[in-house]
Amino acid sequence: MSTISVTVMTIVIGFEGSANKIGVGIVRDGTVLANPRRTYITPAGQGFLPSETARHHRSCVLTVLKEALEEAGIQPEDVDCVAYTKGPGMGAPLVTVAIVARTVAQLWGKPLLGVNHCIGHIEMGRLVTGAANPTVLYVSGGNTQVIAYSKHRYRIFGETIDIAVGNCLDRFARVLKISNDPSPGYNIEQLAKRGTRFVELPYTVKGMDVSFSGILSYIEDMAERMVCTGECSPEDLCFSLQEVVFSMLVEITERAMAHCGSQEVLIVGGVGCNVRLQEMMEIMCKERGAKLFATDERFCIDNGAMIAQAGWEMFRSGQTTALEDSWVTQRFRTDEVEVTWRD
Repeated sequence: MSTISVTVMTIVIGFEGSANKIGVGIVRDGTVLANPRRTYITPAGQGFLPSETARHHRSCVLTVLKEALEEAGIQPEDVDCVAYTKGPGMGAPLVTVAIVARTVAQLWGKPLLGVNHCIGHIEMGRLVTGAANPTVLYVSGGNTQVIAYSKHRYRIFGETIDIAVGNCLDRFARVLKISNDPSPGYNIEQLAKRGTRFVELPYTVKGMDVSFSGILSYIEDMAERMVCTGECSPEDLCFSLQEVVFSMLVEITERAMAHCGSQEVLIVGGVGCNVRLQEMMEIMCKERGAKLFATDERFCIDNGAMIAQAGWEMFRSGQTTALEDSWVTQRFRTDEVEVTWRD
């Protein structure tokens, strides 16, 4: 990273496309000026492949960019820095967005900045909610981590040892052929509200870490049989799965809070939109005299503004990315990034 001086009013444009959403966000000194996005939705029972997702992103990224500039009411010359998701994420979609961001930065003559996807979620959450120094639960299709800030790093206190909680929900949705529109997790949440019977499922917490592969294998094996024999309904399974996996997440979050002496919890990532998860976390927080911070789908779900906001923080602290260093990495750990913008 090189250093660069910045002006008082700073506008950063952010490109996000690490999974099935392509987004372009524009932030000016803590204000979100624009945040359009598109989602690649596959038929029920199917996931999204990297090559097809990248093709989707290529087909609409310029349209989304145009929308963002028009919504923000700015011109390219007004932009101070171009930020993009460096990782983690799916290889082909990440490369697609990085190429666009590199091209835009060179065409506009602007500095470039590679951003960690998870830190984008955290900084967006801190901006929107006003949380000062929270214990962070980051839950999405590709990541599950409990994080706390210490000494210029976002430290990972616990995480999944196999698949992410969002991936668990997505793959369960395929078993029951639940629609991917607008997202499988959202549709599971709606079905769960009508569930009336709790089905016992494996509960796997190992110290500060969680495991979801076992519960997924169990429910994949027994779901069709139990539904066909009338032992339970799809709604009951959705309800039970949510209750178990969310309880696991609340447990490790509370343990991290106790270790850090924290009185704030911030939930970020796509699964963080789930109202039931927020309700369960709220109960735990109230019992500890703590406060919960959460957002809705505008900022929980992958979006360009979160990359722009993290980029804004990084750029204001003097960071940029040289063109020759502007690669992507599918495995980019949250704690690899030096947090130069926080005390």
